[in-house]
Amino acid sequence: MPGMYAWPEELQMVRDAVRQFVDNEIRPHREALEHGDMPPYDLLRKLYRTFGMDQMARDSFRRRIEAEKNGEERGGGGAGGGGAGAGMTLLPIIELCKCSPGMVTAMGVSVGLTAAAIMAKGTVAQKERWALDLLTMDKIGAWAITEPNSGSDAFGSMQSTARRDGDEYVLNGSKTFITNGPYADTIVFICKLDEGNPPEDRTVLQFVLDRGMPGLEQSKPLRKMGLHSSPTGMLFLDDVRVGRDRLLGESEDAFRGGGGREASKATFVMERSGVAAMALGIIERCLELCVPYAKERVQFGRPIGEFQLIQLKLAKMEVARLNVENLVFRSLEAGRAGQGMTLAEASAMKLYSAQAAVEVALEAVQLFGGNGYMAEYEVEQLARDAKVLQIYAGTDEIQIGQIARSLLA
Repeated sequence: MPGMYAWPEELQMVRDAVRQFVDNEIRPHREALEHGDMPPYDLLRKLYRTFGMDQMARDSFRRRIEAEKNGEERGGGGAGGGGAGAGMTLLPIIELCKCSPGMVTAMGVSVGLTAAAIMAKGTVAQKERWALDLLTMDKIGAWAITEPNSGSDAFGSMQSTARRDGDEYVLNGSKTFITNGPYADTIVFICKLDEGNPPEDRTVLQFVLDRGMPGLEQSKPLRKMGLHSSPTGMLFLDDVRVGRDRLLGESEDAFRGGGGREASKATFVMERSGVAAMALGIIERCLELCVPYAKERVQFGRPIGEFQLIQLKLAKMEVARLNVENLVFRSLEAGRAGQGMTLAEASAMKLYSAQAAVEVALEAVQLFGGNGYMAEYEVEQLARDAKVLQIYAGTDEIQIGQIARSLLA
Protein backbone atom coordinates (compact mmCIF):
# COMPACT_ATOMS: atom_id res chain seq x y z
CA MET A 1 0.00 0.00 0.00
CA PRO A 2 1.56 3.33 -1.01
CA GLY A 3 2.47 5.72 1.79
CA MET A 4 0.58 8.95 2.32
CA TYR A 5 2.31 12.06 1.00
CA ALA A 6 -0.81 14.01 -0.07
CA TRP A 7 -4.48 14.01 0.89
CA PRO A 8 -6.38 11.32 -1.08
CA GLU A 9 -8.98 12.65 -3.52
CA GLU A 10 -12.03 11.96 -1.32
CA LEU A 11 -10.40 13.81 1.58
CA GLN A 12 -9.47 16.71 -0.70
CA MET A 13 -13.17 17.07 -1.48
CA VAL A 14 -13.96 17.06 2.24
CA ARG A 15 -11.23 19.66 2.84
CA ASP A 16 -12.61 21.98 0.15
CA ALA A 17 -16.14 21.67 1.57
CA VAL A 18 -14.95 22.38 5.13
CA ARG A 19 -12.90 25.33 3.84
CA GLN A 20 -15.99 26.76 2.19
CA PHE A 21 -18.01 26.26 5.39
CA VAL A 22 -15.35 28.08 7.43
CA ASP A 23 -15.30 30.99 4.96
CA ASN A 24 -19.10 31.30 4.79
CA GLU A 25 -20.20 30.41 8.33
CA ILE A 26 -17.32 31.14 10.70
CA ARG A 27 -15.12 33.87 9.19
CA PRO A 28 -17.97 36.44 9.31
CA HIS A 29 -18.12 35.91 13.11
CA ARG A 30 -14.35 36.17 13.67
CA GLU A 31 -14.64 39.50 15.50
CA ALA A 32 -17.44 38.32 17.83
CA LEU A 33 -15.56 35.10 18.59
CA GLU A 34 -12.31 37.00 19.14
CA HIS A 35 -13.85 39.45 21.60
CA GLY A 36 -15.56 36.69 23.57
CA ASP A 37 -19.04 38.00 22.70
CA MET A 38 -19.97 34.70 21.10
CA PRO A 39 -19.33 31.23 22.55
CA PRO A 40 -18.28 28.86 19.72
CA TYR A 41 -20.66 25.99 20.42
CA ASP A 42 -23.58 26.75 18.07
CA LEU A 43 -21.16 27.20 15.15
CA LEU A 44 -19.44 23.92 16.02
CA ARG A 45 -22.81 22.12 16.17
CA LYS A 46 -23.65 23.54 12.75
CA LEU A 47 -20.33 22.20 11.42
CA TYR A 48 -21.16 18.77 12.88
CA ARG A 49 -24.63 18.72 11.38
CA THR A 50 -23.51 20.04 7.97
CA PHE A 51 -20.92 17.30 7.50
CA GLY A 52 -22.88 14.52 9.19
CA MET A 53 -20.20 14.24 11.87
CA ASP A 54 -22.89 13.90 14.55
CA GLN A 55 -24.49 10.97 12.69
CA MET A 56 -21.11 9.33 12.06
CA ALA A 57 -20.36 9.61 15.79
CA ARG A 58 -23.77 8.13 16.64
CA ASP A 59 -23.30 5.14 14.29
CA SER A 60 -19.76 4.45 15.46
CA PHE A 61 -20.87 4.73 19.10
CA ARG A 62 -23.74 2.24 18.58
CA ARG A 63 -21.43 -0.27 16.87
CA ARG A 64 -18.97 -0.01 19.72
CA ILE A 65 -21.59 -0.39 22.45
CA GLU A 66 -23.14 -3.40 20.68
CA ALA A 67 -19.70 -5.01 20.46
CA GLU A 68 -19.08 -4.40 24.16
CA LYS A 69 -22.47 -5.81 25.13
CA ASN A 70 -21.61 -8.91 23.11
CA GLY A 71 -18.33 -9.24 24.97
CA GLU A 72 -16.09 -8.10 22.09
CA GLU A 73 -13.27 -5.71 22.99
CA ARG A 74 -13.15 -2.44 21.10
CA GLY A 75 -10.08 -0.22 21.43
CA GLY A 76 -9.73 3.55 21.09
CA GLY A 77 -11.24 6.38 23.03
CA GLY A 78 -12.58 9.22 20.92
CA ALA A 79 -13.59 9.95 17.38
CA GLY A 80 -11.87 8.92 14.20
CA GLY A 81 -9.91 5.75 13.59
CA GLY A 82 -7.32 4.83 11.02
CA GLY A 83 -6.92 6.34 7.55
CA ALA A 84 -10.02 8.09 6.25
CA GLY A 85 -11.73 8.21 9.67
CA ALA A 86 -8.76 9.98 11.24
CA GLY A 87 -8.46 12.21 8.18
CA MET A 88 -12.09 13.22 8.62
CA THR A 89 -11.23 14.19 12.20
CA LEU A 90 -8.04 16.10 11.35
CA LEU A 91 -9.18 18.07 8.29
CA PRO A 92 -11.77 20.17 10.15
CA ILE A 93 -9.08 20.87 12.79
CA ILE A 94 -6.63 22.13 10.16
CA GLU A 95 -9.21 24.26 8.33
CA LEU A 96 -10.77 25.71 11.51
CA CYS A 97 -7.29 26.68 12.76
CA LYS A 98 -6.85 28.93 9.74
CA CYS A 99 -9.63 31.12 11.09
CA SER A 100 -10.18 30.39 14.76
CA PRO A 101 -7.80 27.98 16.55
CA GLY A 102 -9.73 28.43 19.80
CA MET A 103 -12.76 26.71 18.29
CA VAL A 104 -10.62 23.61 17.75
CA THR A 105 -9.60 23.61 21.41
CA ALA A 106 -13.22 23.96 22.55
CA MET A 107 -14.28 21.13 20.21
CA GLY A 108 -11.28 18.89 20.94
CA VAL A 109 -11.63 19.03 24.71
CA SER A 110 -15.35 18.25 24.51
CA VAL A 111 -15.47 15.60 21.77
CA GLY A 112 -11.92 14.38 22.27
CA LEU A 113 -10.64 14.50 25.84
CA THR A 114 -13.86 14.43 27.87
CA ALA A 115 -15.67 11.85 25.75
CA ALA A 116 -12.49 9.79 25.36
CA ALA A 117 -12.01 9.60 29.13
CA ILE A 118 -15.55 8.25 29.56
CA MET A 119 -15.21 5.88 26.60
CA ALA A 120 -11.90 4.55 27.93
CA LYS A 121 -12.84 3.98 31.58
CA GLY A 122 -16.64 4.12 31.82
CA THR A 123 -19.14 1.29 32.09
CA VAL A 124 -21.57 0.75 29.20
CA ALA A 125 -24.26 2.55 31.23
CA GLN A 126 -21.96 5.54 31.82
CA LYS A 127 -21.04 5.71 28.13
CA GLU A 128 -24.70 5.74 27.17
CA ARG A 129 -25.51 8.28 29.88
CA TRP A 130 -22.77 10.83 29.08
CA ALA A 131 -20.44 10.01 26.17
CA LEU A 132 -22.84 9.92 23.22
CA ASP A 133 -24.15 13.45 23.82
CA LEU A 134 -20.54 14.68 23.95
CA LEU A 135 -19.48 12.85 20.78
CA THR A 136 -22.35 14.42 18.82
CA MET A 137 -21.76 17.92 20.30
CA ASP A 138 -25.28 17.91 21.78
CA LYS A 139 -23.61 18.53 25.14
CA ILE A 140 -20.37 20.34 25.97
CA GLY A 141 -17.65 18.62 28.00
CA ALA A 142 -14.72 19.73 30.17
CA TRP A 143 -11.76 17.63 31.30
CA ALA A 144 -10.59 19.01 34.64
CA ILE A 145 -7.02 18.15 35.70
CA THR A 146 -5.09 21.46 36.11
CA GLU A 147 -5.15 23.26 39.46
CA PRO A 148 -3.85 26.67 40.63
CA ASN A 149 -0.78 24.95 42.14
CA SER A 150 -0.45 22.02 39.75
CA GLY A 151 0.33 22.75 36.12
CA SER A 152 3.16 20.64 34.69
CA ASP A 153 3.29 18.54 37.89
CA ALA A 154 -0.36 17.63 37.41
CA PHE A 155 -0.43 14.57 39.68
CA GLY A 156 2.28 15.37 42.23
CA SER A 157 0.80 18.74 43.24
CA MET A 158 -2.87 17.75 42.88
CA GLN A 159 -4.89 18.79 45.93
CA SER A 160 -8.47 17.98 44.88
CA THR A 161 -9.85 15.11 46.92
CA ALA A 162 -12.57 12.49 47.05
CA ARG A 163 -13.51 11.23 50.50
CA ARG A 164 -15.62 8.11 50.99
CA ASP A 165 -18.82 8.62 52.94
CA GLY A 166 -20.88 5.44 53.13
CA ASP A 167 -21.74 4.43 49.57
CA GLU A 168 -21.02 7.93 48.36
CA TYR A 169 -18.05 10.23 47.83
CA VAL A 170 -17.62 13.86 48.87
CA LEU A 171 -15.53 15.88 46.39
CA ASN A 172 -13.58 19.06 47.18
CA GLY A 173 -11.05 21.20 45.32
CA SER A 174 -10.61 23.80 42.62
CA LYS A 175 -9.47 23.55 39.01
CA THR A 176 -8.20 26.30 36.71
CA PHE A 177 -7.51 26.91 32.99
CA ILE A 178 -10.36 24.50 32.24
CA THR A 179 -11.37 24.66 28.58
CA ASN A 180 -15.19 24.89 28.26
CA GLY A 181 -15.31 25.27 32.08
CA PRO A 182 -17.82 28.16 32.06
CA TYR A 183 -20.32 26.40 29.75
CA ALA A 184 -19.70 22.67 30.25
CA ASP A 185 -22.71 20.38 30.75
CA THR A 186 -20.53 17.36 31.61
CA ILE A 187 -17.22 17.50 33.51
CA VAL A 188 -14.66 14.73 34.03
CA PHE A 189 -13.16 15.70 37.40
CA ILE A 190 -9.76 14.20 38.26
CA CYS A 191 -8.84 14.05 41.96
CA LYS A 192 -7.13 11.94 44.62
CA LEU A 193 -8.80 9.48 46.99
CA ASP A 194 -8.19 10.67 50.54
CA GLU A 195 -7.77 7.57 52.72
CA GLY A 196 -5.69 9.38 55.34
CA ASN A 197 -2.48 8.41 53.51
CA PRO A 198 0.24 10.86 52.22
CA PRO A 199 -0.93 12.73 49.07
CA GLU A 200 1.83 11.24 46.88
CA ASP A 201 0.57 7.69 47.59
CA ARG A 202 -3.09 8.40 46.85
CA THR A 203 -5.05 6.77 44.05
CA VAL A 204 -6.08 9.15 41.24
CA LEU A 205 -9.82 8.81 40.46
CA GLN A 206 -12.06 10.26 37.74
CA PHE A 207 -15.67 11.30 38.36
CA VAL A 208 -18.33 12.60 35.98
CA LEU A 209 -20.20 15.72 37.14
CA ASP A 210 -23.16 17.58 35.65
CA ARG A 211 -23.67 21.33 35.51
CA GLY A 212 -25.81 22.63 38.38
CA MET A 213 -24.96 19.98 40.96
CA PRO A 214 -25.07 21.33 44.55
CA GLY A 215 -21.62 22.59 45.59
CA LEU A 216 -20.27 22.87 42.00
CA GLU A 217 -19.49 26.39 40.79
CA GLN A 218 -18.34 27.26 37.25
CA SER A 219 -16.63 30.65 36.83
CA LYS A 220 -17.18 33.19 34.08
CA PRO A 221 -14.68 32.96 31.16
CA LEU A 222 -11.18 34.18 32.07
CA ARG A 223 -9.35 36.74 29.93
CA LYS A 224 -6.21 35.47 28.22
CA MET A 225 -3.51 36.29 25.66
CA GLY A 226 -5.00 34.30 22.79
CA LEU A 227 -7.44 31.54 21.89
CA HIS A 228 -10.30 33.93 22.70
CA SER A 229 -12.86 31.76 20.89
CA SER A 230 -12.21 28.99 23.43
CA PRO A 231 -13.89 29.79 26.78
CA THR A 232 -11.58 28.97 29.71
CA GLY A 233 -12.68 29.00 33.35
CA MET A 234 -12.27 27.82 36.92
CA LEU A 235 -14.24 25.14 38.77
CA PHE A 236 -14.88 25.17 42.51
CA LEU A 237 -16.12 22.07 44.35
CA ASP A 238 -17.37 22.48 47.91
CA ASP A 239 -18.59 19.17 49.40
CA VAL A 240 -20.05 17.91 46.11
CA ARG A 241 -21.76 14.63 46.98
CA VAL A 242 -21.74 11.91 44.30
CA GLY A 243 -22.80 8.26 44.12
CA ARG A 244 -20.65 5.42 42.82
CA ASP A 245 -22.50 5.73 39.49
CA ARG A 246 -20.41 8.86 38.83
CA LEU A 247 -17.05 7.17 39.47
CA LEU A 248 -15.74 6.11 36.04
CA GLY A 249 -15.91 2.33 35.81
CA GLU A 250 -18.00 2.39 39.03
CA SER A 251 -15.01 0.86 40.83
CA GLU A 252 -11.79 2.12 42.42
CA ASP A 253 -9.95 -1.01 41.31
CA ALA A 254 -9.43 0.15 37.73
CA PHE A 255 -7.51 3.16 39.05
CA ARG A 256 -5.31 1.39 41.60
CA GLY A 257 -1.60 0.90 40.99
CA GLY A 258 -1.31 4.01 38.85
CA GLY A 259 -4.28 3.19 36.59
CA GLY A 260 -5.73 6.68 37.06
CA ARG A 261 -2.46 8.30 36.06
CA GLU A 262 -2.15 5.99 33.04
CA ALA A 263 -5.71 6.79 31.92
CA SER A 264 -4.94 10.50 32.01
CA LYS A 265 -1.61 10.00 30.20
CA ALA A 266 -3.32 8.04 27.41
CA THR A 267 -5.42 11.13 26.84
CA PHE A 268 -2.22 13.19 26.35
CA VAL A 269 -1.14 11.10 23.33
CA MET A 270 -4.35 12.03 21.53
CA GLU A 271 -4.11 15.66 22.61
CA ARG A 272 -0.48 16.02 21.50
CA SER A 273 -1.01 14.60 18.02
CA GLY A 274 -4.00 16.96 17.63
CA VAL A 275 -1.67 19.91 18.33
CA ALA A 276 0.34 19.06 15.18
CA ALA A 277 -2.82 19.38 13.06
CA MET A 278 -3.56 22.73 14.73
CA ALA A 279 0.00 23.92 14.03
CA LEU A 280 -0.37 22.91 10.38
CA GLY A 281 -3.53 25.01 10.02
CA ILE A 282 -1.83 28.06 11.54
CA ILE A 283 1.28 27.67 9.33
CA GLU A 284 -0.80 27.18 6.16
CA ARG A 285 -2.85 30.29 6.94
CA CYS A 286 0.30 32.37 7.54
CA LEU A 287 1.57 31.37 4.09
CA GLU A 288 -1.83 32.09 2.51
CA LEU A 289 -1.62 35.63 3.92
CA CYS A 290 2.12 36.30 3.49
CA VAL A 291 2.70 35.19 -0.11
CA PRO A 292 0.13 37.57 -1.72
CA TYR A 293 1.22 40.36 0.66
CA ALA A 294 4.88 39.94 -0.36
CA LYS A 295 3.83 40.25 -4.01
CA GLU A 296 1.59 43.30 -3.53
CA ARG A 297 3.34 45.35 -0.83
CA VAL A 298 5.72 47.81 -2.53
CA GLN A 299 8.64 49.42 -0.64
CA PHE A 300 11.72 51.12 -2.13
CA GLY A 301 10.00 50.94 -5.53
CA ARG A 302 9.50 47.17 -5.74
CA PRO A 303 7.43 44.34 -4.18
CA ILE A 304 8.97 43.26 -0.86
CA GLY A 305 8.94 39.65 -2.13
CA GLU A 306 11.94 40.58 -4.28
CA PHE A 307 14.09 41.21 -1.20
CA GLN A 308 16.18 38.23 -0.11
CA LEU A 309 15.41 38.60 3.61
CA ILE A 310 11.69 38.37 2.84
CA GLN A 311 12.33 35.37 0.57
CA LEU A 312 14.20 33.69 3.43
CA LYS A 313 11.17 34.13 5.72
CA LEU A 314 8.81 32.64 3.09
CA ALA A 315 11.18 29.73 2.34
CA LYS A 316 11.48 28.85 6.06
CA MET A 317 7.67 28.97 6.41
CA GLU A 318 7.32 26.52 3.52
CA VAL A 319 9.93 24.16 5.03
CA ALA A 320 8.02 24.25 8.34
CA ARG A 321 4.75 23.55 6.51
CA LEU A 322 6.21 20.50 4.74
CA ASN A 323 7.73 19.13 7.94
CA VAL A 324 4.58 19.51 10.04
CA GLU A 325 2.42 18.10 7.22
CA ASN A 326 4.72 15.07 7.05
CA LEU A 327 4.33 14.52 10.80
CA VAL A 328 0.53 14.68 10.46
CA PHE A 329 0.62 12.20 7.55
CA ARG A 330 2.93 9.92 9.54
CA SER A 331 0.44 9.79 12.42
CA LEU A 332 -2.39 9.02 9.94
CA GLU A 333 -0.28 6.24 8.37
CA ALA A 334 0.40 4.75 11.80
CA GLY A 335 -3.35 4.80 12.52
CA ARG A 336 -4.08 3.18 9.16
CA ALA A 337 -1.59 0.41 9.99
CA GLY A 338 -3.36 -0.09 13.33
CA GLN A 339 -0.42 1.22 15.35
CA GLY A 340 -0.83 3.92 17.98
CA MET A 341 1.89 6.45 18.70
CA THR A 342 4.03 6.14 21.79
CA LEU A 343 3.91 8.99 24.29
CA ALA A 344 7.48 9.94 23.27
CA GLU A 345 6.54 10.06 19.56
CA ALA A 346 3.48 12.19 20.29
CA SER A 347 5.68 14.46 22.44
CA ALA A 348 8.28 14.87 19.68
CA MET A 349 5.55 15.65 17.18
CA LYS A 350 3.98 18.25 19.47
CA LEU A 351 7.30 19.86 20.45
CA TYR A 352 8.42 20.43 16.86
CA SER A 353 5.00 21.47 15.52
CA ALA A 354 4.29 23.96 18.30
CA GLN A 355 7.69 25.61 17.95
CA ALA A 356 7.32 25.75 14.15
CA ALA A 357 3.85 27.36 14.38
CA VAL A 358 5.05 30.05 16.82
CA GLU A 359 8.13 30.81 14.72
CA VAL A 360 6.13 31.04 11.49
CA ALA A 361 3.39 33.21 13.02
CA LEU A 362 5.89 35.65 14.54
CA GLU A 363 7.74 35.87 11.20
CA ALA A 364 4.40 36.53 9.51
CA VAL A 365 3.86 39.50 11.85
CA GLN A 366 7.39 40.72 11.01
CA LEU A 367 6.80 40.35 7.27
CA PHE A 368 3.63 42.47 7.52
CA GLY A 369 5.56 45.09 9.54
CA GLY A 370 3.37 47.67 11.30
CA ASN A 371 0.28 46.16 9.65
CA GLY A 372 1.13 42.79 11.20
CA TYR A 373 0.77 44.26 14.67
CA MET A 374 -2.78 45.44 13.93
CA ALA A 375 -5.75 43.17 14.64
CA GLU A 376 -7.39 43.61 11.22
CA TYR A 377 -4.50 41.84 9.45
CA GLU A 378 -5.17 38.48 11.11
CA VAL A 379 -1.49 37.46 11.54
CA GLU A 380 -1.61 39.27 14.91
CA GLN A 381 -4.29 36.85 16.10
CA LEU A 382 -2.47 33.80 14.70
CA ALA A 383 0.71 34.78 16.59
CA ARG A 384 -1.20 35.10 19.91
CA ASP A 385 -3.09 31.88 19.32
CA ALA A 386 -0.03 29.86 18.30
CA LYS A 387 1.82 30.53 21.56
CA VAL A 388 -0.45 28.33 23.65
CA LEU A 389 0.59 25.28 21.59
CA GLN A 390 3.92 25.43 23.45
CA ILE A 391 2.12 25.45 26.80
CA TYR A 392 -1.00 23.29 26.92
CA ALA A 393 -1.09 19.49 26.64
CA GLY A 394 2.32 19.67 28.35
CA THR A 395 4.84 22.52 27.97
CA ASP A 396 7.83 22.29 25.60
CA GLU A 397 9.99 21.56 28.65
CA ILE A 398 7.79 18.60 29.66
CA GLN A 399 7.89 17.21 26.07
CA ILE A 400 11.71 17.42 26.03
CA GLY A 401 11.89 15.47 29.31
CA GLN A 402 9.49 12.85 27.94
CA ILE A 403 11.49 12.35 24.73
CA ALA A 404 14.84 12.21 26.53
CA ARG A 405 13.61 9.75 29.18
CA SER A 406 12.31 7.46 26.46
CA LEU A 407 15.69 7.59 24.63
CA LEU A 408 17.65 6.91 27.81
CA ALA A 409 15.32 4.17 29.13
